[in-house]
Amino acid sequence: MDFLQIVVSGILLGGVYALFATGLNLIFGVMKIINLGHGELMMLGAYITFFLFTEAGVNPLLSIPLTAAVVGIFGFLLQFALVERVVGQPIINSLLLTFGLSTLMMGVALNLWTSNYRSVNYTALSGSWHLGEVAISKGRAVAFLISLLVTGGMWLFLNRSTFGKAIRATSEHPQVAQLCGIDIRKVRYVTFGLGSAMAAVAGALISIIFTISPEMGRMFIGKGFAIIVLGGLGSYVGALLGAIVLGVGETVTAYFTSTQLSEGVAYLILLLVLVVRPAGFFGKAED
Repeated sequence: MDFLQIVVSGILLGGVYALFATGLNLIFGVMKIINLGHGELMMLGAYITFFLFTEAGVNPLLSIPLTAAVVGIFGFLLQFALVERVVGQPIINSLLLTFGLSTLMMGVALNLWTSNYRSVNYTALSGSWHLGEVAISKGRAVAFLISLLVTGGMWLFLNRSTFGKAIRATSEHPQVAQLCGIDIRKVRYVTFGLGSAMAAVAGALISIIFTISPEMGRMFIGKGFAIIVLGGLGSYVGALLGAIVLGVGETVTAYFTSTQLSEGVAYLILLLVLVVRPAGFFGKAED
């Protein structure tokens, strides 16, 4: 029963990982840039939620739309002012730019909030629900459900709405999309904003179930890339499955070994997938 307990915990954690990785995947799919600052956007969302709760007493679940909007607008402005300059350039340019942004945001956060660990102690989500002999953490269960709702909502937006279809068209064939009258620059601005908002929601949920710090982004960005590689670039289903595999892998490793070793699971999975199936579960191998 202990093993079933940790598997359930890993699945619930995987949902939040999927939300974070899907935003990263969305940005890469449209702009073909690797955003190393995605983790810091998540960190920013976590701190906004924390301070709204501790300083203004705002329910951390109700503050999620505001957190997403603030970080989404910030991401839109980043794309407009800086990131747009490296779209279509050699990938090393985007790596250097987003690494610089990541370092800058982390440094500013360290100066403003120090390196102390903080968390949102929301008593309504403390404790567990019991399903038979399995205890389900309230915080993780709610975070999992919200992650599924946001991820599913984004999937519906991309597949059912007119602008969502424009994003998909830009991702698949930007030149053709432009010839069809789609403003691909506008699509890139909105996409970066949406991806940033998804990272912020993931950060808000992480702040409820874990401690947060200005350096948390560097840890989560590695997990995000491992999930994308594992699930397959551009696959929503793959991202969810890859995130659950990672979440379960981490909890199982922590149970049998230690928490420190479990942090290396993402990189081990990344290495194994690159060796065995580089395209991931649902990705398509390039010719």
